[in-house]
Amino acid sequence: MGWNQAVQYLRANISREPERVDTGLPLGARIGSLVSLQQSPLIRAAADGSLITPPDASEIRILAVSQLQLRQSGGLFRYYLATGDTEADEKFLQVYRDPQGEVTEVLYCTQLARVIPETAEDQDTFTGSQGYGLGDRSYTLWRSQMEGLLDNADLDNVFGHDHGLDYWRDAGDPQTEFIPPFEGSEVRLDDAQGKLGLRQQLYYMPYVRALRGGGQEYLLISTELVHSVNGDASKRSIHVDFVVGIPLDLERIAIQ
Repeated sequence: MGWNQAVQYLRANISREPERVDTGLPLGARIGSLVSLQQSPLIRAAADGSLITPPDASEIRILAVSQLQLRQSGGLFRYYLATGDTEADEKFLQVYRDPQGEVTEVLYCTQLARVIPETAEDQDTFTGSQGYGLGDRSYTLWRSQMEGLLDNADLDNVFGHDHGLDYWRDAGDPQTEFIPPFEGSEVRLDDAQGKLGLRQQLYYMPYVRALRGGGQEYLLISTELVHSVNGDASKRSIHVDFVVGIPLDLERIAIQ
């Protein structure tokens, strides 16, 4: 191979940037994108008793992206500002795109807790396989469950004199006692070329409650069966994530 041929080969093959697979996402998001959002709805929600944790300055870059395939119309996407794989809890934007391709809802979400269902009965409850549990008409989050996660001042702000917070299922007929949770999968990409990430099966149900100031707080409960991490099937596991979300105004969000 002559010198000119070698240079042409290098230009054609080695210097070419790897192909990205994180394309075509709503709001033009990509891994590495910077997120600008108005924090006043989150601060107001927290003052009104929400369990949400507003982002700090270091949590404005998209570290991973995913799409949830849940056998429902439209598309549900998550843009992770923190993946929860280390000590930091998950933080993400959850974006819903309707069947016509329009983004109609964005939630800013922070993880409350992750629990491991240790028995077959626990797993049945959090998958709704026996006709109860995840998918029930309501879910109560008890103050005692939060005592190890929040200090007394925050507990008083959230719960007041109540022992629990009642959330109502945000799917199906509100008078129906139980509907099966949404079942599907999530593939999360942790790098732009799709070499890193995870694949998991999901059982998912959104719940919602009214805040004191009139806004809404969502409680998203997901039972997640991890099938592989970075292509390694030995990383299989099961856990249940409890995540709170606050709706954001679309016109106040910019992703660059």
